[in-house]
Amino acid sequence: MKRASKLQPGAYAALALLLGINLFNYIDRQVLAALEPEIRATFFSPNDPNAMTSTGLLGDAFLVTYMVSAPLLGWLADRFSRWIIIGCAVALWSLATGATGLAGTFAILVGTRVLVGIGEGGYGPAAPTILADLFPIEKRGRILAIFCSAIPVGSALGYVLGGQIGAHYGWRWAFYIVTPPGLLLALICFFQREPGRSPERILAARAVKIRDYFALFRIRSFTFNTLAQAAMTFAVAGLGFWIAEYLRFRGQPSAGGKTLFGAVTVVAGLASTLIGGWLADKLRPRFPSADFLVSGVGMILACPIFVASLYLPFPTAWVAMFGAIFCLFLNTGPSNTAIANVSAPAVRAMAFALNIFVIHILGDLLAFPSIGFIGGHSNIRIAFLFVTGVMFVSGLLWLAGMKFLPNDTAAVGEDTSGLTTA
Repeated sequence: MKRASKLQPGAYAALALLLGINLFNYIDRQVLAALEPEIRATFFSPNDPNAMTSTGLLGDAFLVTYMVSAPLLGWLADRFSRWIIIGCAVALWSLATGATGLAGTFAILVGTRVLVGIGEGGYGPAAPTILADLFPIEKRGRILAIFCSAIPVGSALGYVLGGQIGAHYGWRWAFYIVTPPGLLLALICFFQREPGRSPERILAARAVKIRDYFALFRIRSFTFNTLAQAAMTFAVAGLGFWIAEYLRFRGQPSAGGKTLFGAVTVVAGLASTLIGGWLADKLRPRFPSADFLVSGVGMILACPIFVASLYLPFPTAWVAMFGAIFCLFLNTGPSNTAIANVSAPAVRAMAFALNIFVIHILGDLLAFPSIGFIGGHSNIRIAFLFVTGVMFVSGLLWLAGMKFLPNDTAAVGEDTSGLTTA
């Protein structure tokens, strides 16, 4: 089959739109984390020892529906218009985010996070596969790194918006203000052209059986990558959700501490994500396992730096936290690139969907309540020390999977086969 090495039409416009959507994706997620202490104070007694465990379940309400809906919507994304699926998904999660601010009871609050999870379940599997179709494999690491740069930037903006708006207008307004931009981005999706997929590729996708999806886990680099991402997700998402409580524990001012953490995350996370994707692309011709090498080394280096940040006094602790966040985000582009490179086009959306399912059921689904439990019964520093061990395991898994990645990538053949060119 002929190698398709050229950009597809509209590639950079699609990247810009998906980057904007991904930005609000993570803003919507982290606004909740930034406002967790205020939400806890609204719905629970200050003397309730289980209050932190309960608010940790808000993250689980989102994650359960996100990871369960992702495989179903990933199945649809392999067969039907991904832009329509993304548009509907973004509209749903944006409306549900706005409804979070209207919640009068904790049960209603849980319900709105369920709807946010369903919406993001439609976006997560489809978006990276559009970029994988539009860009050749030689540029894919850098392109997915740019796409994933919305993770640290959006997360940081969520903390900044949550901290500042919550301090001045109350926590509910932080959810209201992010709803209109999401609805506008959803509308734009309905006017986008689906990247051309040949009739052969469509037929191949429709012929895929359930056993073919489970066969993805026989791709050893896919399995190592997914398990490593699960441990990474436990650490990163758990830290992100409980950072507001940690800053309170360390005596940092509420709004100011969240804003500074957001600034540190923007600069360190954005630089790291872009550098990680660029570095893996540059190293890949010489080291075929560069995606896992960059990811694993970054996670292991993050461990001692993060431990130092837990004990250094502020403001020196911010310097160590900057270094830890930089190392934590080096894997973002390379690890997602590896998913695209080792999965055949006919099952690629489902590969991302299954990855989403596993990393969340083993990652932040466990992280939110368990870190809250440890923090509530000892202190949040002890809980974060536990997280450091999980980070180290993540790095080891990536390094262990290095020997399988080159052969698994080669087995797929040309990744952009099955595309029609306009």
